[in-house]
Amino acid sequence: MGRLSYWFYIYRMRWRAGLILLTILSCNKDEMDQVESFSAKLVKQGICMNYVIQVNDIDFPQDLIEKEWTDEFSKVKYENVFALESVCDFPDSIKEGDSFRFRIDREKENLCAVCLAYTAVPRKFVSITVIKN
Repeated sequence: MGRLSYWFYIYRMRWRAGLILLTILSCNKDEMDQVESFSAKLVKQGICMNYVIQVNDIDFPQDLIEKEWTDEFSKVKYENVFALESVCDFPDSIKEGDSFRFRIDREKENLCAVCLAYTAVPRKFVSITVIKN
């Protein structure tokens, strides 16, 4: 009887662990659904993924953007911009002038090779995930 009780205990523990895991995963999905998305435009597609993104939403966190920034080479002035930090998975289909929707994604890791050629970009960098282009 001891051996049967042991296997029943193991079965119950696995079932509980599965239930806990399912609960955690569903909570994360709910949290993702509540994450706000923003409208933006790729205003400068520089060399080596040195991209400048202009935010079109007034409710975007203002401390993450440069309210005004002038490109030191072209002398073009931009408003409400930041430099792209999450270069590894930014869609190739988005070209300069294209609009898209994104979420701020501070958890993302940049694990890809990018050249180091210089292109002027704002001092503020933001990691994002594109959700619609």
